[in-house]
Amino acid sequence: MTHLPPPAEELRLLDTELRQLDARRALLLARRAWLITALRPPVALPLPPPPPPVRRPETTAPRVQNVLLVLGGALLTIAAIAFTLVSWGRMGIAGRALVLGAVTLGALGSPVLLLRHRLRSTAEAVAGLGLALTVLDVYAVHEVALPDTNGLGYAAVASALLAALWTAYGLALGGPRRTTGEPATPARLPLRLPLPTALAAAQLPLILWAAAADAGAPAMTAALLVTAALDTAVALRVPVRSVCLVAAVGAYGLGGWGSFAAGWLSWTATGPSAVARAAALLLFAAAIALAAAWRLPDTNVATWVASAGGLLTVAALGGVPRSSLPGEWTVPGYLVCAVALLAAVRTRLPEPMRRGLALAAGSVQAVAVVWALPPVAVALLGPVAWVGRVWTGTPSTAREAVATDGVPWPPYAATAPLVLVVVAAVLAVAVRGTQWRPRATIGASVLVRAAALVLPAALDIPYWAGMSAQGLTIVAALAYIARSAEPRPVLFLLALVSSVSLACLSLAAEGTTLGVLATLTVLFAAVSGRSRLAPVAALTYATALACAVGGSLGWQPQYIALLVLLVPVVAALLAARLAGSPTRVPLEVTGAVAGLLAVGLAVPDPPMLALVLALCAVIAAGTAVREDRRPAGYAATALFVLAAWVRLACWGVGSVEAYTLPVTLPALLVGAVARRKDPLTSSWTAYGAGLSVTLVPSLLTAWIDPNWPRPLLLGVAALAVTLVGARHRLRAPLVLGGGVLALDALHELAPYLVQMAGALPRWVPPALAGLVLLALGATYEQRIRDARRVRDVLGRMR
Repeated sequence: MTHLPPPAEELRLLDTELRQLDARRALLLARRAWLITALRPPVALPLPPPPPPVRRPETTAPRVQNVLLVLGGALLTIAAIAFTLVSWGRMGIAGRALVLGAVTLGALGSPVLLLRHRLRSTAEAVAGLGLALTVLDVYAVHEVALPDTNGLGYAAVASALLAALWTAYGLALGGPRRTTGEPATPARLPLRLPLPTALAAAQLPLILWAAAADAGAPAMTAALLVTAALDTAVALRVPVRSVCLVAAVGAYGLGGWGSFAAGWLSWTATGPSAVARAAALLLFAAAIALAAAWRLPDTNVATWVASAGGLLTVAALGGVPRSSLPGEWTVPGYLVCAVALLAAVRTRLPEPMRRGLALAAGSVQAVAVVWALPPVAVALLGPVAWVGRVWTGTPSTAREAVATDGVPWPPYAATAPLVLVVVAAVLAVAVRGTQWRPRATIGASVLVRAAALVLPAALDIPYWAGMSAQGLTIVAALAYIARSAEPRPVLFLLALVSSVSLACLSLAAEGTTLGVLATLTVLFAAVSGRSRLAPVAALTYATALACAVGGSLGWQPQYIALLVLLVPVVAALLAARLAGSPTRVPLEVTGAVAGLLAVGLAVPDPPMLALVLALCAVIAAGTAVREDRRPAGYAATALFVLAAWVRLACWGVGSVEAYTLPVTLPALLVGAVARRKDPLTSSWTAYGAGLSVTLVPSLLTAWIDPNWPRPLLLGVAALAVTLVGARHRLRAPLVLGGGVLALDALHELAPYLVQMAGALPRWVPPALAGLVLLALGATYEQRIRDARRVRDVLGRMR
């Protein structure tokens, strides 16, 4: 029998089971709700509306405040000016003084109260109004009490008094403190406006006093420089930024103006006293600049200011002897002062000052070299004019040899060599740094050579002496190059340029030309191992010598060409011996240019031109013998062909085949040899060029030839070429021969075809076209049928 619990225990068990079922049912319902939510499509929630735009102020409150204050102060100042100028006469003296004084005192005293309330911007605006009113007070005093006083003198005194008054006012209202650690009290808040304004007013007293006294240019210049000196002292010693800015503007502006005025006085001075005054003013300006450079903290600014001081010193000292020396000694005088200025570089001055003084000295030397360039250019380029008047007569002096009507000798150029030598000496002695020493040496060499070039013309020595001097310098330079262990490219270039000028100068006389060209040829040939350009120069002068010898013998240009051809021969022989040398290519180029010159000289005489071309071809063929110069064979072939053509033209041969066959036969022979060595060579490469040279020109000639022998012979030749191509299966002969044969036949049958086309009915051409199309269609169908049969056979084989 089954045990039955008591009723109370059974009720408890039933309640427990029901509670478990409720919990399970709740869990299942929660899971069911989550699944339903997950299976539903997502619904886009509406976005919240954007916040309303916030209006930002377009400017800040301090800026608005400053604008309002400045505008208010300006309006009050304008009103005060209008009152003073317009309404002044309507009041009595007492009323005028009372009104203007009260307003001025009120404007000047108000900033004190405003500063105590820390309203400094408003105080600045009211203080500016007060400063403007003081100017009106001064004007009112002049108009009422002192109307007969000199205006400029009164303005000078008034500007000095105003500057003092404004300075005291600015210091009284909390001027700048040297120590920044002490905090400013409300009553001692500094004003920015009075002190810069006072310094601006201080620029006028001395200048206005000099203008009022009619003191002249020296006194006005002195006033400018003294004011600039005061500005410089203020800028270097006052720590207030606004004051320093005004002082710097005044120092640079008035100092520059005064320095320019002093330099102009020095340049235009005629007497000793005037020169001394101008020199004193320039030295004063230089002292201001050098003192400022000593104290300036910025090294770059100090360098440039010291450079300006050095230039002013050179201008002062160099202008003293200028008034008593001739005009050609002006630049050397300044140059000597600049060289003396370099002594300061060796002193214990600060590094920025030494750099600035060196920069000033270098600038003066550079200007001196530029001044000496025109006579150098005339001495260098003037002899080129003798190319157009060869052997017309020897000039008497060296200056006449270089200066012509179109290029006159520059004035005051007698001391140009001295200037160049002095600058060269400075470069050689002063520049000792390892980095700049090679450049300075090159510059000194160039300047010395320029001085030697211009010296004969500057001294106006005889023509033969000038030629000898220039030749000796070239000999000395080349001898130094030959004995030097290191290459000297700059020295060689200088010698080369001088030799060109000397060669042009020698064109004045026949004997001189021959002697100079022969000497230059030997000299440059002697140093050919020291520079790659030396052999080129030697061959160039040898070419010129050959032309000069031919002209001296009275030969015609075409015969001179044979003499010039010796140069390409020598160049080819030397190039063969200099294998691997860097001078070989320049030698060959020079020889080729000489060959072109020979061809140009022989152009007027066609028979001689043919001979010259043939000789050039021989030289090119000899060059092509070398393994590394095989491409010269193409030039030799072209020259041989040109020589043959020119000779045929001289004989009056008009047949085009006479010109083309001499090219075709060697070309075909070369092609045959090439295909024998390399069977893979294309027939177009081997025979295409050779066949085209004859077939194409002959076809063009036959096309316009009314006779029948030429087309017949051309057709026979084209047929032979076509058969040879078909026999040996060569594409080039087959295509070229067949094409020429077809065109030649078309040319011969063209009249008959035209007659036939006129005799046939008009339906014949369309019928012929239809037949052709039918034949092509049948052929196409037959090929498709054959392809299908092959496909079926292959299918059955499976």
